[in-house]
Amino acid sequence: MIGLLILLLCACQSTKPKAPTQQDVAAISQSLLLTQTTKENLKSNSESTEIAPVKVLPEVAKKPKITDLWLRISTKLSFANDPNERLKKRLNWYLSQPNYLVSVSKRASPYLYHIVEEIERRNLPMELVLLPFVESDFRPEAVSSEHAVGAWQLVNATAYHFGITTDRWYDGRKDVLASTHAALEYLSYLHKRFNGNWLHALAAYNSGEGRVKKAIARNKRRGKSTNFWHLSLPKETAEYVPKLMALSYLLQTEHPNFKRPKLPNYALTSPLDIGQQFDFSILASISGVRKAALHKLNPGYLLHESSPNGPHKILLPFSEQSLIKSDFFQRYFSQTYTVRSNDTLYRLAQRFNTSISNIKLLNNKQSDMIRIGEVLKVKQTQKFGNLLVDYKISPYVAKVQQPKPLTMEFHHTINDGDSLWKISKHYKVSVKDLLVWNELNANKVLKPGKVLILHLPKANETPKKPNKSVFLSDLEQLVKPETRSNR
Repeated sequence: MIGLLILLLCACQSTKPKAPTQQDVAAISQSLLLTQTTKENLKSNSESTEIAPVKVLPEVAKKPKITDLWLRISTKLSFANDPNERLKKRLNWYLSQPNYLVSVSKRASPYLYHIVEEIERRNLPMELVLLPFVESDFRPEAVSSEHAVGAWQLVNATAYHFGITTDRWYDGRKDVLASTHAALEYLSYLHKRFNGNWLHALAAYNSGEGRVKKAIARNKRRGKSTNFWHLSLPKETAEYVPKLMALSYLLQTEHPNFKRPKLPNYALTSPLDIGQQFDFSILASISGVRKAALHKLNPGYLLHESSPNGPHKILLPFSEQSLIKSDFFQRYFSQTYTVRSNDTLYRLAQRFNTSISNIKLLNNKQSDMIRIGEVLKVKQTQKFGNLLVDYKISPYVAKVQQPKPLTMEFHHTINDGDSLWKISKHYKVSVKDLLVWNELNANKVLKPGKVLILHLPKANETPKKPNKSVFLSDLEQLVKPETRSNR
């Protein structure tokens, strides 16, 4: 009899639970359960529907390596759900859109691995990776009616408070990786402000800290539960948290009527700090990546060039290994270093602000051993020339090169009020030529009395020297239309 009982118990433990069906969802108000819970949510939901105990499975001696990023995400989701009508409504919506996550995941694919890594580094709940899907359907350039911007839908004040830069060149709210750092900082702050209750923190992320605090205080005065599901919040916020919870539930349970995307469990893109102001055209030329592709991956940059004050970091469509082994990286972002006494790969990684794996990749090394006198390549941005384009010069270049005309050297003495643009316009030469002929840079201030050299087409008549009245006339032609438009 005892042997039979043991046999029955073992059989119960080895029985694999069936995948949920549509009928399970229809009856979710009575039977919705999760296979995994967190201490924080057990505490926050203890006042509402009781959660069934978690079934403990025997540990596997060696876990297989996870090669799919969405599987990695799914196995680390942990929030507990309360069975209720709001959650059931969101589940039914997702089940009516079975390809939703597959479709949106395509937009998220260049960034998702980086977000997962950052969430794990901060030891935050994996549910937060789903927030950009709920907020914006993962649209980096989305703008709400309340002027929240980007995949994480940050308003300007919050973004500024958590370190996001915004100017006419760059809007960090549209930069997915930069806004991820700011959003996770904000969520961590809200988690502390709401005493470790993630549902309250998520509600506050959507509708504001003050509104959620007032709802909690109101329920306390009335002797009601302060559990999220019992709070009186705006309709958008009341439905916002269930959206995330329903998505989490469907991923954890692998519902047969909801398709889970597939992505490789490694970064498809790599961030790289160019180290100086750059133009997308020049960067496209030296990296071999199309300019349109660079702009699409980096929607935070609003113009053709980065801001003079930075940031100058860009996301490239290469895996880390491909980037490091590329001619582009080895030529512009590496230098040689001769190993000295007491050097280790760890110390070199610290010194050159890189990682041991990067140094090994760069040098095709399999081991961590290095020897004195060994020459290694290490990450180090080289000094570039100018990476900017002068858009005052026509971008159109003749396909057939004409023979160069004969020229003569002409000297121009700088007067008060002269500028490179005025001089180039008068002599019908480009600013670029003026800079090359006189070894100047574009920001050089012209000093009266200095002589500029010009190479002008040879003609029968020497061009007349410009005077102040000529420049005044040019200036008036530029100012008058603007003055009329301002009026």
